[in-house]
Amino acid sequence: KASSLSGVMAKADIKPKSIHAAKKWSADVENLYRFQQAGYRDEAEYKQVRQVDTVERWPETGFVKKLQRRDNTFNYYDKQRECEDKEVHKVKVYMY
Repeated sequence: KASSLSGVMAKADIKPKSIHAAKKWSADVENLYRFQQAGYRDEAEYKQVRQVDTVERWPETGFVKKLQRRDNTFNYYDKQRECEDKEVHKVKVYMY
């Protein structure tokens, strides 16, 4: 790769180094669940695809509130936990 890539190009090219399934629920897993429901790996990919700097969150919990899907419709999420224990193992955790 050419080292003269602009910061934006390089950022858009982030690929996870590894991936594993979530073992137990946490606030991070909850938010990953929400991004993955909307069709994204995680917050980094969402921001890159949608060209946004921030994601709307519930102030009380910090959980993601609203995401624009790839088909341009919106997913709206509750301020309470939505990812049930039986769903936790389906959440993919990406390491960069």
